[in-house]
Amino acid sequence: MSQPTSDTLTIAGRGFGSRLFLGTAGYPNQQVMLDALEASGSELVTLAIRRISLDGYSESLVDVLARATAGRPTGPVGLLPNTAGCMTAKEAVLTAQLSREALDTPWIKLEVIGDRELLYPDVEELLRATEELVNDGFVVLPYCNDDPVTCRKLADLGAAAVMPLGAFIGSGMGIRNPHAIETICTRSPVPVVLDAGIGTASDAALAMELGCAAVLLNTAVSKARDPVRMAAAMRAAVSAGRGAHLAGRMPMRAHAEPSSPQMGLIGS
Repeated sequence: MSQPTSDTLTIAGRGFGSRLFLGTAGYPNQQVMLDALEASGSELVTLAIRRISLDGYSESLVDVLARATAGRPTGPVGLLPNTAGCMTAKEAVLTAQLSREALDTPWIKLEVIGDRELLYPDVEELLRATEELVNDGFVVLPYCNDDPVTCRKLADLGAAAVMPLGAFIGSGMGIRNPHAIETICTRSPVPVVLDAGIGTASDAALAMELGCAAVLLNTAVSKARDPVRMAAAMRAAVSAGRGAHLAGRMPMRAHAEPSSPQMGLIGS
């Protein structure tokens, strides 16, 4: 029996053993968030820069995460600050620059929202902010719509990965356009991280089966009846979906085909 080979995800030269990235907002309390993070095995978490304190005092989220994950074999969990709440490229660039100063990381999940109700990306502003931040030395992971052309333009501008939505943020509706996500995965020169829309573990497995390099989710875990158990389920789903993608699914047929030989049947 062949043994599984190493399957490290690499983004901008940084390796990740886990392909599940987790958000840190909306949990019943901080301990549940930390327990869910541990159950998920995630090595990268997102932080909304405009909504948290960046100070390093003893009870800040940044400090709590560092202390809670300091003993991991892979080292403390990585931080992926995001620009949630920004409506223009100017706001997003300023927020990213403040984040880099406060957290000492050039990594940024870039969000530029064009509608406060839909939380849908503003593509024009997103492209403008991506270009400016890449030129300023940031590692940019833009949250975008499920459009192969937009994803290609973002990659051409230097995005380290693209993060198309599966559905509206926080909707839990799953992947509304699997063909578009699969097309993006097939054509993208950079890793594709599905972001937004995941509602349960089967959604995460489908994203990986379609060819996504990783999944980022928050609400599906934080608002589950048992966030820690759901985090563990997401971890298993991402692993299973990735395995199925690498193994390759059987061809789909429009007719039945027996799984056992038809020659030499008794009575034939």
